[in-house]
Amino acid sequence: MTSMRDSPGAAVGGKPGRTSRGIGAIVQRPLVPDRPARRLSQLVFGLALYGVSDAMVIQSGLGVEPWDALSQGLSRTVGLGIGMWTNIIGALVLLLWIPLRNKPGLGTVLNVLLVGTVMDLFMAWTPVPEAMWLRWTVLIAGVVLNGVATGMYIGAGLGPGPRDGLMTGWAARGHSIRGVRWVIELTVLVIGFLLGATLGIGTLIYAVAIGPLAQIFIPMFDVKSPAPDEDAAGEDAAT
Repeated sequence: MTSMRDSPGAAVGGKPGRTSRGIGAIVQRPLVPDRPARRLSQLVFGLALYGVSDAMVIQSGLGVEPWDALSQGLSRTVGLGIGMWTNIIGALVLLLWIPLRNKPGLGTVLNVLLVGTVMDLFMAWTPVPEAMWLRWTVLIAGVVLNGVATGMYIGAGLGPGPRDGLMTGWAARGHSIRGVRWVIELTVLVIGFLLGATLGIGTLIYAVAIGPLAQIFIPMFDVKSPAPDEDAAGEDAAT
């Protein structure tokens, strides 16, 4: 559901002295137990915001992002809410992790449970905008907030979402993350369109904007482990 750069050795966030394998490395790095309160609160808030922002894009009526197109198409064809289908699809995608040998984290499980649930609640409680200027405002705000939410839940370091893990797990077998993302999202977009999803200018705006937004916000919200000198300074202060 995000666009992550795949250039090894690139500086993260453009800051000197912070190098890694790029955003893909943040998604795939080992989980660490430090700063649990910060990580958990950021994770839960980020996932809730992701559900709200997804719902905003849908309610604008100007087009939906690829995975939501699949959920919306299934909702219109089979029944159930879009958010419910988002949760179901997330759970099914986890089954594809098995051959990739991916290990889910707390963030992975909460992603499946929270995002779609918040989407359905938000769309049930808020009116659909009618004026065109308001629909555009809701769309743009939804796309930007989706980028912020992506940075928050991935940066928490408690496990990627099912779709993120599918992309990075596939890419780990020697493929470009960017290329894998396009193949997967184009596939679900086409299926959603065939099932009757609403595609439009909002779909294009999301596809173009979410990559740069993710590259900005994932490093910004990355909860890093304290450096050794920071730990030592903390211990000295405590004594």
